[in-house]
Amino acid sequence: MKISVFGLGYVGAVSAGCFCKLGHEVIGVDVLEVKRQKIAAGESPVIEPEIDELIATAHKQGQLTATDDVAAAILGSDVSLVCVGTPSRRDGSLNLDYVQRVCEQIGAALKDHKGYHVVTIRSTMLPGAAEDVAIPALERASGGRVGKDFGFCVNPEFLREGSAVKDFFGPPKTVIGTRDTRSGELVAKLYADIDAPLFITEIPVAAAIKYADNMFHAMKVVFGNEVGTFCRSLGIDSHKVMDIVCADTKLNISPVYLKPGFAFGGSCLPKDLRAVLDRARRSAISLPMLSSLLPSNELHVRRFVDEIVGRGKKKVGVLGLAFKAGTDDLRESPIVTVVEALIGKGYDLQIFDRNVALAAMVGANKQYIMDEIPHISSLLRDDINQVIDDSEIVVIANSDPGFRDALLARGHDKIVFDLVRLFSPEQPAGCDYNGICW
Repeated sequence: MKISVFGLGYVGAVSAGCFCKLGHEVIGVDVLEVKRQKIAAGESPVIEPEIDELIATAHKQGQLTATDDVAAAILGSDVSLVCVGTPSRRDGSLNLDYVQRVCEQIGAALKDHKGYHVVTIRSTMLPGAAEDVAIPALERASGGRVGKDFGFCVNPEFLREGSAVKDFFGPPKTVIGTRDTRSGELVAKLYADIDAPLFITEIPVAAAIKYADNMFHAMKVVFGNEVGTFCRSLGIDSHKVMDIVCADTKLNISPVYLKPGFAFGGSCLPKDLRAVLDRARRSAISLPMLSSLLPSNELHVRRFVDEIVGRGKKKVGVLGLAFKAGTDDLRESPIVTVVEALIGKGYDLQIFDRNVALAAMVGANKQYIMDEIPHISSLLRDDINQVIDDSEIVVIANSDPGFRDALLARGHDKIVFDLVRLFSPEQPAGCDYNGICW
């Protein structure tokens, strides 16, 4: 396939060399003459392991050229990759001037393009930037429409400096955001020889993935360093600790705790966090990220209470009181906090949880409900149908599978808040269905 790459910086140069290695023909476009001269001499404009050889080979075989003629590049290619910079402004916002300018230039050139050309954004932009900046610039300058006269995709890169070539040919995933199947399929052909999971999705989702990944990476670095700081204060080898943490792919390195949903709770996580933070304080150690977890969790609960209050209805049914389905553990269950807040605001509540029956409870759980939340025990009901029928708002608080059938049968005309995404991907018909964090 014939590709034009706009911006021969780090991402653009690596993409150009690697696509040539895959057998494609590439026209590099850059306003800086020095970069074009490097390509013309078969040299890489960036320093990165292996890319020098790839560009030299591509140049020798006539696969890679460079120009500042936008029209020539567009008319000579099927797909264009926008790889220009999106630097930060002083206030932290992104400067999208380069993206807008390039899209305007590409749009003007598209007026004379006879085939179906797909403009693909590789530059990192926040969700919404494609719709607010890139697409309008292309449509204004070309006089055409996305999906009809030309295609448009967002194709984020996952290249690490120092291993970019290796990452290109062995990526964790390939993500293509698009509005139309034709554009997505054409861009996917560029990666036909890359062995990686392929995700063709909506444009905002593709844009968000890049940011979610990078925020997660930043969080992991800070987490590792804070664990290391804590361990060092106790004379523990933090690398031995984290080696074992990383070896656990069932819970630690897995999707188990990464799906957006309701707050964490239970007898372990809050208690253990407090214990670590208390020990850190006594050792005069600051752990800002770990210290932020409980306040963030509490804010998430308050956010949900505000959602209910904003609906202006007073009759609320809660399905599930334990923090996890299949248990009767109420200790630090976040839904208990929600119930207490609504009681304090004068709401009429009823609660159903097949595993939380006061007569059958023993030990710590019974003691907890009798000592800490005795006022809630009077709200427990044995009949889920009664709870749903008597409520204006129904809250699904854990993933008990029995809740699904009951809501499908009786949840019509109810406002439903699903805190665990029990209904996925389909949603129950006939009710005002709402998720939390999705």
